[in-house]
Amino acid sequence: MSDGVPVRVLVADDQALIREGIASLLGIEPGIEVVGTAADGREAVELAVACAADVVLMDVRMPVLDGLQAAESLRERLPACRVVMLTTFDDEEYVLRALRAGTGGYLLKDLPARELAQAVRLAHAGVDQHDTAAIRRLATVLEREAPMGTERVPLELTGREYDVLRLIARGATNREIARELFVSEGTVKNHVSHILGRLGLRDRTQAAIYARDHGLL
Repeated sequence: MSDGVPVRVLVADDQALIREGIASLLGIEPGIEVVGTAADGREAVELAVACAADVVLMDVRMPVLDGLQAAESLRERLPACRVVMLTTFDDEEYVLRALRAGTGGYLLKDLPARELAQAVRLAHAGVDQHDTAAIRRLATVLEREAPMGTERVPLELTGREYDVLRLIARGATNREIARELFVSEGTVKNHVSHILGRLGLRDRTQAAIYARDHGLL
């Protein structure tokens, strides 16, 4: 929310009970305005564009156009809109596709209502959010699929930043990285910020994909 203007949210889910339930929960949250609901991906795209939605909560599996295809379409038609995938599936393929589609998050539906509302506000503010369990599953896949024998330190990074990047790609938290490298969490945060900035990456999950693509796992 900016200058008292509520975040305009659209909820897309093919199950009416879930769709209306989420809309009702968000509708009573301060600073959030639910501008519509959609039962499939195509409807979600059309309504989001028509309503100038700020954030779309999008299920992954939907008829006509699935959530990931809809997210890609919205990135082209309504670039300012942030799409957050909200699903029951923590499948690593979905997570990876969501990241490549430029979504602003991948969250599971067991999220408490208050945390979901906060996720909407953070997404609107440009902060990406991802379910920890799903990202750990993705990190396992990235490590398994990393090209063999191609490991190299990116010229943009120091040796310590390279160590941090590898641990990020394995799904480690800042606390776990700090413990592994015997440094403070503050130092880790600084390293993460430098890594993202120097490599032109948006978030930790993009860093994990970068590490896989460059054989750093």
